Amino acid sequence: MSEKTYKQQLELANLIENFSKQDGVHATSIPSLFLIRESIITEPISRVNEPSFCIILQGEKEVLLGEERFLYSPGHYIVASVDLPVTGQVRKASTEIPYLALKLEFTTKQVLEVLNETDIPFHQRKNSKRAMFVSEVEPSLLDAVLRLACLLENPKHIPVLGPLLTKEIIYWILQGPHGEALEQIALEGSNASRIREVIDHIIKNFQEPFRIEELAKIANMSVSSLHRHFKEVTAMSPIQFQKQLRLQEARRLLLADPTDVANVAFKVGYESQSQFSREYSRMFGCSPRVDIRRMRENYN
Repeated sequence: MSEKTYKQQLELANLIENFSKQDGVHATSIPSLFLIRESIITEPISRVNEPSFCIILQGEKEVLLGEERFLYSPGHYIVASVDLPVTGQVRKASTEIPYLALKLEFTTKQVLEVLNETDIPFHQRKNSKRAMFVSEVEPSLLDAVLRLACLLENPKHIPVLGPLLTKEIIYWILQGPHGEALEQIALEGSNASRIREVIDHIIKNFQEPFRIEELAKIANMSVSSLHRHFKEVTAMSPIQFQKQLRLQEARRLLLADPTDVANVAFKVGYESQSQFSREYSRMFGCSPRVDIRRMRENYN
């Protein structure tokens, strides 16, 4: 690591500390920019990860997508190019050296705008790439991230420079070794973008059963092609993807009201409470009641 890179990472870490102060995810005056701080190793947290870029300055985190694990630490960043149900856990953090990260959310439209305004050569549209990847931070990308974060200290410049620096960050990601994965999600007509439409449909209707033929029609693919490209993008089958969404929402509902497991199971689309409990235990390691009791004890 060069001395310049070390100083930039240190400056970013100090900035996150100054603007976050306490543990948690903190919104900022820059739309879609969030600062994250944790001083303890966290429980695995399941959620839908929006299209986003996240860079770690201190600590270490593991993200599970299906059965695929992504581990990243200082000097690395992770990108999700579509909405994905994931489980994340901060693996290295302490009071003395807290986990510090910066997250920037973006849209497919923003990616397409960058592609249309640059001479980045398009790859073959037949390709489908994993919609999540970890990569090393290049100096040009780190420099753009630092300049965006420094706007928090000069907020009057955010309306003009914020969107420009967000575009620059997307540009450098597209120029990176995994840029094709981000590009393909945005390009209309690519297999990856058609899978994105299926993902959007499942997320909006996760409580409802679906026929795989209906999803294939949305993607304008054969059933076998849908299965292959969906798994390439998400590391899951459509059924597994829906199951993750259902169980994540069930856990959220049970944290709010743990008294009626059967009603929650029905709300998220299960007809059988026993099937719901089996699948919940398989995903979270214990029954709904035990899991929620354990989580509440840890939060208190």
